[in-house]
Amino acid sequence: MRLAIDGAGCMGHGRCYQVAPDLLTFDDEGYVTVRGETIDVPADQRVAAEDAAGTCPEQAIALLED
Repeated sequence: MRLAIDGAGCMGHGRCYQVAPDLLTFDDEGYVTVRGETIDVPADQRVAAEDAAGTCPEQAIALLED
């Protein structure tokens, strides 16, 4: 599984990195640091990635199956 974050859609609410702190981090302005990127999700972080995507009010997080 891969996780993609739409850089333009991210508004910096911080819900994603609060529910998935081992997967996502934030910058000085409160935005998730991997905006506009796609990252691999380790098997043990799959549920956290799903939770992060589900909590984003802008739906800026997409989960991509390999």
